[in-house]
Amino acid sequence: MAEGALRPTASLAAAAEVPKARSGKAPELPILEKRNWLIYLYYIRKDYDSCKIAIKEQLQETHGMCEYAVYVQALIFRLEGKIQESLELFQTCAILKPRSADNLKQVARSLFLLGKHKAAIEVYNDAGRHNEKDWEICHNLGVCYMQLKYFNKAKDQLNNALQLSRHDLTSMVLGKIHLLEGNKEEAIEVYKKAVEFSPQNTELLTTLGLLYLELKDYQKAFEHLGNALTYDPSNYKAILAAGSMMQSHGDFDVALTKYRVVACAVPESPPLWNNIGMCFFGKKKYVAAISCLKRANYLAPFDWKILYNLGLVHLTMQQYASAFHFISAGVHLQPKLAELYMLLAVVLTNLEDPKNAKLAYQKASALDICNPLISLNFAVLLYNQGDKEEAVLQYHEMKRKAQALKENALEFDSEMVDVAQRLGAALQLEEAALWTKPTKDSKSKQQGTTSRKSSTAPPLGSNQALGQAMSSAASYAKTMIPGAGSSNQLPKGPSLPMEPKPATEAAPEDATSAAEGQEQSSKKLASSYGSRQLEIPSAVFLKHLLDQHCPFQVGLRYKRFSHQFCTFCQLRNLCDQHK
Repeated sequence: MAEGALRPTASLAAAAEVPKARSGKAPELPILEKRNWLIYLYYIRKDYDSCKIAIKEQLQETHGMCEYAVYVQALIFRLEGKIQESLELFQTCAILKPRSADNLKQVARSLFLLGKHKAAIEVYNDAGRHNEKDWEICHNLGVCYMQLKYFNKAKDQLNNALQLSRHDLTSMVLGKIHLLEGNKEEAIEVYKKAVEFSPQNTELLTTLGLLYLELKDYQKAFEHLGNALTYDPSNYKAILAAGSMMQSHGDFDVALTKYRVVACAVPESPPLWNNIGMCFFGKKKYVAAISCLKRANYLAPFDWKILYNLGLVHLTMQQYASAFHFISAGVHLQPKLAELYMLLAVVLTNLEDPKNAKLAYQKASALDICNPLISLNFAVLLYNQGDKEEAVLQYHEMKRKAQALKENALEFDSEMVDVAQRLGAALQLEEAALWTKPTKDSKSKQQGTTSRKSSTAPPLGSNQALGQAMSSAASYAKTMIPGAGSSNQLPKGPSLPMEPKPATEAAPEDATSAAEGQEQSSKKLASSYGSRQLEIPSAVFLKHLLDQHCPFQVGLRYKRFSHQFCTFCQLRNLCDQHK
């Protein structure tokens, strides 16, 4: 019995000895990975100061051999804008772990941010050898090739990325490349496939709607823009595009209501203030229009469209020196756009400088051989200067260009048709059945009837007649793409005629000058502001270049252009530079 009682005691003692054998310390983590969890925790919390302290302690203990600490330190440097320092640290990570594709991708990313696209391509190719099925590598290669203008290689890489994994960002870049190549149809197909994969992506829907808007497919444009606003009612890009469509149809009040919503989201958008200014221009509130356009010019001083509109508004207000200032600035920014030279010639004509006006018309004719309005305006100037032979040549050139556009089933503006017919009658030329039926507009029709009945109608080519034509310029048909020798269509647009102002009286002249004027009245029409001359129909063209609804433009703040009057010496130098 005594022995049986001792056995349990022995077993209990043995059991008590087992925990003592296991009571040693837990194995410590390797020193290289000791604080990785803490570094990660601070980083995702965006507590970068504490993260830097933990990284510093980790690197001191490991003598700079902790790859994760160096990696996170490089990420923090990149967030702080220290791209070169982050590149050096990522290169250190690549040395510590040479087979890591992630480290090589980060090195290439830093090179890309530094603008070293060719070096980035080499590193991305090296990373692709370690991981051939990484869509991000193919995508970034496509972006690098796009920056280098190697569009074919860029499209190949982006298509490979889409085959590996469908991402909206890749589709956006691929569509952008097609747009850079001028292939809108291919871009639309890419965006349509992307929308099928991601139907609730408002950026894709908005971009697709804008493309349909440029192609004048308004039904599909409204459909996609409406879907974008359904998923995101505060999408300022879609609202801006919808407002521009309403503005193009003359609904200025409704468009301004839309623009108020956009102004709360992006108050510093140059296209927004440009469109608001042209809405006020359509409502004949010229001071408000200039104020808004000046703000747009302050936000984007190198946008030629805004300068064009500023010149147009000042021309409407008969402030020709200011109009010349803005138009000449636009010419310097876009020296290959014929329409800018055409408007410059109109301004020079009003500044009584026909010599430089002829040079501007010649430059415009050389840049665009398909626009009949340039030849028509040039013919008007030549006729008013008494050069009927050259005026006849320009008139026939205008008819040839108009005939070519008529074959495309294009209807011309009623103001252009009226001026062309009156010029043909003044030149005693037989007028063929060339012009199509002008656009129907009740307001313009009523204004035309009133002007025919009134005995005090403004003379041809006077500032009053020019102002009537300018008032219709608030509606645009499309955004012109600059380029030499491009064919610019002339779509229809609503006409908003201004109320005619009383004609200015000509200054009294002595008997000798009056007699000379009577002798020359049968030869030419005088070019003074208050006398009869043919109307310069430049406003017929101006209505196609007014508004820009592209919401992807980023405006930077620069010093605004000084609003000083240019001398005629500067004016002549400008035209001499573009002979």
